[in-house]
Amino acid sequence: VQLQASGGGLVQAGGSLRLSCLASGNVNSIRAWGWYRQAPGKQRELAASITSGGSTNYADSVKGRFTIFGDDAKTTVYLYMNNLQPEDTAVYFCSADLLYYTDSMEPVVSRSWGQGTLVTVSS
Repeated sequence: VQLQASGGGLVQAGGSLRLSCLASGNVNSIRAWGWYRQAPGKQRELAASITSGGSTNYADSVKGRFTIFGDDAKTTVYLYMNNLQPEDTAVYFCSADLLYYTDSMEPVVSRSWGQGTLVTVSS
């Protein structure tokens, strides 16, 4: 599975952005999606995730401001970010957790990553 992230940019504090992550390849193997972010000098952290069944999870720092959801075709996941703050400045990465089976029916779990998209929030 290949992931293509887009939608980052420069926004003022209080503004909004929508990130998109488009998957191609064996999209039927995707079991969950995630949006991670990495601020300068900090470790990558999970911002939001959604399972193929629609269950969502958010970091405390973004609850109530960010919304993750996917399209009906399950090929694109979005991250709506509202009321952005300077501390949200980071490179945002999308991920897809994959489950597929080998020819001998052995389960294989892996994660694909998209390239990062930079979100900069000015004060």
